[in-house]
Amino acid sequence: MKVFAISDLHLSVNNDKPMDIFGPVWEGYLDKIFAEWNEKVGDDDIVLLAGDLSWAMKLEEVVPDLDLLAPLKGKKVIIKGNHDYWWKSISALRAILPFGFYAIQNDAIRFDGVVVCGTRGWKGVEKNVTLSADDQKVFDREVIRLELTLQSAQKLMQEGDKLICMMHYPPVGFAKDDSPFSALLEKYGVSQVVYGHLHGYSNAEKQFVKNGIEYFLTSCDEVDNSLIQICEI
Repeated sequence: MKVFAISDLHLSVNNDKPMDIFGPVWEGYLDKIFAEWNEKVGDDDIVLLAGDLSWAMKLEEVVPDLDLLAPLKGKKVIIKGNHDYWWKSISALRAILPFGFYAIQNDAIRFDGVVVCGTRGWKGVEKNVTLSADDQKVFDREVIRLELTLQSAQKLMQEGDKLICMMHYPPVGFAKDDSPFSALLEKYGVSQVVYGHLHGYSNAEKQFVKNGIEYFLTSCDEVDNSLIQICEI
């Protein structure tokens, strides 16, 4: 079983939000992603979708976007991104998810040999960044949510399992300084972290290791609209 990841698909089946206005890297990007998905991914594989899945504003509006992905192979695990305004109640979301989709919110899920957890995260991990009072509240709340999902994952872990954490925002800054997020990831023994959110940063490192944890940037435009293989179980 292989684990792949990609993020920031920004689907818009029923919304007039073409992504190619943001540059040539977005021209035909879904065709490329889907072609590679069909080539690489098997039925038993896992695909992690680390936020900003759809431009939809309401839950019912995201259904066509989910249906677009539903025929693709693999188990699809999603977390909330900063643009996923349609993501409100986790119970309501799970009620409309197509077969083979799994949504994580303050909890975790175990597949054979791997436990996946995750949360959105927030801006402010760069050293010496001062957040507004409102942003600091969100940041602190996301730290709590990260620990909740990691605690949930810990309860599911079996001997030999890998623990993978999905975040939408980067858990560390460009200089890879420690953050409250990275401290928790290390405390709970995460092996790999996938994240997205970043666009157009020429200095963004796509893959690196920090204190024994592999980090993967998976924003689709940053990785040439390719699924990134995270590990094989």
